Parts: sequence; structure tokens; C-alpha cells
Amino acid sequence: MERANVLGIGVHAVNLASAAELIEETVSANGHGYVCVTGVHGVMEAQSNQKFRTALNEALLVVPDGMPTVWVGRHQGHPQMGRVFGPDLMKEICRRSVASGHTHFLYGGKAGVVEELRKNLEDWFPGIRVVGTYTPPFRPLSGEEKTELENRLQRSRPDYFWVGLSTPKQEHFMAEHSGFLTCKIMLGVGAAFDIHTGRIHDAPNWMKKSGLQWFHRLCQEPSRLWKRYLISNSGFIVRIMGQLCGLKSYRLAYRHVESFPNSRAEL
Repeated sequence: MERANVLGIGVHAVNLASAAELIEETVSANGHGYVCVTGVHGVMEAQSNQKFRTALNEALLVVPDGMPTVWVGRHQGHPQMGRVFGPDLMKEICRRSVASGHTHFLYGGKAGVVEELRKNLEDWFPGIRVVGTYTPPFRPLSGEEKTELENRLQRSRPDYFWVGLSTPKQEHFMAEHSGFLTCKIMLGVGAAFDIHTGRIHDAPNWMKKSGLQWFHRLCQEPSRLWKRYLISNSGFIVRIMGQLCGLKSYRLAYRHVESFPNSRAEL
């Protein structure tokens, strides 16, 4: 499958509908892997974090969470690219799963978040099958906690394992545990858990389409996010202008082979 080259990070040339369809088809075909939802912050984090860069490189799917990555992709000849916002992807897959019968497991958030999210999903999508939840501590899992999580997944065997942690924590978790935990597709959707439980307010559509959702988030959490956006956004603009103007090239290097149904692309 085609990818855009965003500062050396391969972002798949998908939109919300095509991404959801690929993920659903992979689950139906008993495929496995993990999905990264990556925007400017993730791309910039990967510039200096080799472990995170490897986690992106080995993902089954890297979707464009942010209009700047979409604009870069379209500039590179991928007109079909559209923004795949993590909360929107979660809702679309949950909607589709009512008909398919695919099941879900929710992992992440602060105390009480996953239980509230489960209730909301069951209210929004009658018939959805959420087979388990787990609220992790704000530290790496202990051996006992890993065993507990593994046992829960062995019993529930979910199709979708939703990871609601921050970047790059969630990508590291998925890269480390994909293939070891009993589930088919792991999806790191960041703030989706908080947005879908009302802890963070989503931006209006005009801000999303104009690439200003970061400012909406900044206004809600200025003390936590000001440095991230100041450094990431300004650094991204400088670097991407250098790439697009041909002043600096970024090589795409992948070690993973996609396994989407009816497609085969060496990365």
C-alpha cells in the first residue's frame, strides 16, 4: 500500500473510510498487527526517538492524524488521503462491528474512564460487544499485572484491543505486546478515551479541516501542551519545508511486510 514520506515516516495514503475497511478486513481474515494514529507530534517525536521510529516502522498501518500530514501526502501525489482522527476511527470501527460481531477490549485511561467509555459505546452502538476493560497504572506493568492482563485476554479473546495512552507510550506498548497478547488488532487512539467520555472537548469541524485542532487542545490543557506544540509545530514547519523544497531528503526504511487481505506490499 502506498505511503507518504513525512520526514522519513511512512504514513499510509488512506482516509477514514479506507482505513476502517482495511482494519475490518484484516480482522475478518484473522490477521494481526497494530495501528498507529500519527500526526505532527508523533512525526517529530520519531526524529529523535529511534525506539518510537521503529515502532512506527513495524506497524501494520500508520494513519494520518492531522491535516499537515494529509497536506504533505496530497502534495506527494496521494489525493485520496484524508485525516483519520483517532476518536473518529474508533467510532467508525465500533459502528461497523455491530453488524460484523467483532469484539472490543478497552485498555487505558484514568480510574473510571474505561467503564464510562464502555457504557457510552454500548449506548451509541446498541449490540456492540465490549468483552473487557483494564485500567493500567501510570508506570510499566509489573509481572503480576502482565499476567493478569494476559489472562483476561485469554478468556475474552477480543478482535480489537483499544489502547488509550499518550504518544509515544501507547506505540511502545503495542510494539512490545503485539503478537504476545491474545487479540487481533491493537489500535492506539490517544485522547479518544477522554474525548468520548467528555473529559476533553472535541474541536469544531472547521478547526479540524483548517489544521487548527492543536490550538483547540492547547486552550484546554495549556500547562501540559504548550511546550509540545511550540517545539513540535515550529520544528515540523522548518523540517517539512526543507524536505518539500529538496534541501533535505528523508529515507523510508521498513522491516515489516504488510498483510492486508488481497494486497501485498513490501515496506
